[in-house]
Amino acid sequence: MKRMAVMIAALSLVATAWAQGDHAKNERKSKPMQTVNDSRMVAPALEKYAQGPLAGLWKRPGLTPRDRSIVTIAALIARNQTIELPYYFNVALDNGVKPREISEIITHLAFYSGWANAMSAVAVAKDVFAERKIGGRSASSRITWASSAQ
Repeated sequence: MKRMAVMIAALSLVATAWAQGDHAKNERKSKPMQTVNDSRMVAPALEKYAQGPLAGLWKRPGLTPRDRSIVTIAALIARNQTIELPYYFNVALDNGVKPREISEIITHLAFYSGWANAMSAVAVAKDVFAERKIGGRSASSRITWASSAQ
């Protein structure tokens, strides 16, 4: 029984490494979130609905924009909706969510929504952080984010 558990664990690690390996470099990166013009051109009625309720949702008084950002990125990570993540990571940062908090959200969700979803979110966050010149390449900056989030 122990041998089988070790085999399953080893296979899952190999599969994860393969999934994140060299073959992914040859594939196209995921496309950015659709723009209003994309929606208007293809489905004008859908664009109209998206602009109405969605715009008002973020202005409701029950949660701050920062709290809404945390809830939104958590839901997107849990659902593995990586196309929308760059936009909403940027919104979250603009709304005062700290990079170390995004890091902690991703880490926490790895255990509740799946390791693969968290690893996908890490890849997106890495690109967003790099574009915004957040953090460095050193291990100390990563440790600072993790330790100061507590």
